[in-house]
Amino acid sequence: MKNSGKALLAALRLIGLAAAAVLLLLAAAFLAKGVGAFVLHYLLWALVGLWALFAAFAFYFFRDPDPLVPTGSNLVVSPGHGKVDAVDTVNEPEFMGGQCQRISIFLSIISVHVQCAPLSGRVALFKHSPGRYLSALKAESAQFNENVLIGLEAAEPRGEKIGVRLIAGVIARRIVPWIKGNDTVQRGERISLIQFGSRVDVYLPRRAKIKVQPGAKVTGGETVIAAFD
Repeated sequence: MKNSGKALLAALRLIGLAAAAVLLLLAAAFLAKGVGAFVLHYLLWALVGLWALFAAFAFYFFRDPDPLVPTGSNLVVSPGHGKVDAVDTVNEPEFMGGQCQRISIFLSIISVHVQCAPLSGRVALFKHSPGRYLSALKAESAQFNENVLIGLEAAEPRGEKIGVRLIAGVIARRIVPWIKGNDTVQRGERISLIQFGSRVDVYLPRRAKIKVQPGAKVTGGETVIAAFD
């Protein structure tokens, strides 16, 4: 699938940086005066052990399972893996043009952090907004935190608008989009990565039928969260 493997590359980059830091620390220790061989021996194994733990965590955090994308018509799937903690009506003027429905999904530190396209269509809006890095535990964090708003014009139903907002959190400090304006995406296609805990908001027209409730656990690219008649 398109963009498959990019999360693994992100993990390998971090693991490589951690390995370089370990090597620099060891080099500094060997050059330092007055450090005995006994201390260096245990320092070596301690640093290697810490690096191995970090590598295991990075591979787990950046896991990227292939979604089982539903094949029905007029369906909207969850863009993120996590828990729905808000289903409400909000004002989203930048792409939806006013009042719309919102489904807000919280991604914990142990969630999969690759996001998928909720439906097939064209990227009509791509806007990055700098901001703060407050806790993403509350749905209101979208008002203040760094975020990327992706506006999709649906291929089915043709012309419908769906918004996806990727929101950074207190730990998640980097949003890595894999799409840009005017790109065409398919339902379930990988579109982005948010590193280390965050939130994803989905904006839907008023006529869309919501299929999830607060507290529901959703899987990116798989769980149907809304549908159009």
